[in-house]
Amino acid sequence: MSVNILAIDQGTTSSRAIIFNEKLEIIAQAQQEFEQFFPRSGWVEHDPEEIWSTTLSSCKRVLEKSSLSASDIAAIGITNQRETTLVWDRETGDVVYNAIVWQDRRTADFCRKLQRDGYGQMIAAKTGLLLDSYFSGTKIRWILDNVPGAKEKAHAGKLAFGTVDTFLLWRLTGGKQHATDATNASRTMLYNIHENIWDQEILQLLDIPEALLPEVKDSSADFGLCENSMFGAPLPIRGMVGDQQGALVGQACFEPGMIKSTYGTGCFIVLNTGREAFVSKNKLLTTIAYRLDGCTTYALEGSIFVAGAAVQWMRDALGLIESASDSGELARKADVNQDVYLVPAFTGLGAPHWDSDARGAIFGITRATGPAELSRAALESVCYQTRDLLEAMQGDVTHSSDIVLRVDGGMVASDYTMQFLADILNAPVDRPVILETTAVGAAYLAGLYQGLFPAPREFAVSWKRDKRFSPSINDELRARKYDGWKDAVSRTLSRS
Repeated sequence: MSVNILAIDQGTTSSRAIIFNEKLEIIAQAQQEFEQFFPRSGWVEHDPEEIWSTTLSSCKRVLEKSSLSASDIAAIGITNQRETTLVWDRETGDVVYNAIVWQDRRTADFCRKLQRDGYGQMIAAKTGLLLDSYFSGTKIRWILDNVPGAKEKAHAGKLAFGTVDTFLLWRLTGGKQHATDATNASRTMLYNIHENIWDQEILQLLDIPEALLPEVKDSSADFGLCENSMFGAPLPIRGMVGDQQGALVGQACFEPGMIKSTYGTGCFIVLNTGREAFVSKNKLLTTIAYRLDGCTTYALEGSIFVAGAAVQWMRDALGLIESASDSGELARKADVNQDVYLVPAFTGLGAPHWDSDARGAIFGITRATGPAELSRAALESVCYQTRDLLEAMQGDVTHSSDIVLRVDGGMVASDYTMQFLADILNAPVDRPVILETTAVGAAYLAGLYQGLFPAPREFAVSWKRDKRFSPSINDELRARKYDGWKDAVSRTLSRS
């Protein structure tokens, strides 16, 4: 019997494929970046065919690198950038418009109108989400309103909507499966997370036909088979999970009160709240952490729109560094006597502010400010935003007061950044042995369905820490630096 799992991790800037063995150790991985499109200020798009081609080629390359064939793979698990919205023709499979990325703000005005009309409270009560253009619902509405003929075809049942997981599943199965899992469904702003159904009142409000939407399954379930032509064998797809929930599973945060933070393009902190769906008083999101055997586990989540994207901005737009990995070493050279703050509100600010009109700004620049200080400010901005979110969570959930933060994602490879994170949080930060925890979560869920891996509590015992970062600065310095950050943010927020 095959024991290897192929995890597809389709992210915001790249598509990755990783093969894990029966111990969830990485055998091989392949990754391919793709282009980002910014048609207008606040708009972010991807080419759906590039999402598909980079995913497929990464899967084929990782099989080659591992010297494994499809017959050596027990199952596929898929994890994905969430909220990113695609609509395609059911007959031809052609996508009717570019993928509208989760960062995109084009429907912000429409969301404000809905808010003024009094729908925010109803949507929050049912979906756990704030009424915001971040989520898929209003992106779908925009496509139906702006692509000629799309609304009519959607109501006639001729179109299909999906977040990236659903789109990949459709393509992998040759159009035989139109499904998603509960975690991805919970990010659409169309899904009632308490009743686990597509919400008819919200669908009617946004004029979105239910025929457009996928079937919602557990995160560990039978999602069908890949077509033979993909990899040479009909591989079973047995796990699907949104990337941040995948990281929560991969970090083995199965007990209420456990918390993880993922640092990719954005930063996402997720706190397991167990069977209780807490209602945030601090603009955090209530979401589905995972659903297994029909039982839903909930979480509180805080979303930072720009984390690693700030480092990419330094590399691609400013040319300050040649690669993202250079940022930490450059930051170490910064003048400790300069307090430079970057508020990276490139597409607005996420939690706990939710200000779609805020735009980025840099404060504290002097004639002596250079690349090193800007690099440090970019890395520190991620840590300050993390503290903003953790303080909001501690205000919502009492058992989150004494935290140990489990971290993952590309940025956590930087010891400099993780040490500053521990310093500004005044809390331990644990980095795991395997940083690709999002893919680990997808692989675990797929293998769990196949009977290859133990139940969550037993699986949690196998989690391994690489390094713990402990706070090392005094309270006075911590307070001064964080006060400076809060002042910078206050001057960045929109006045509307």
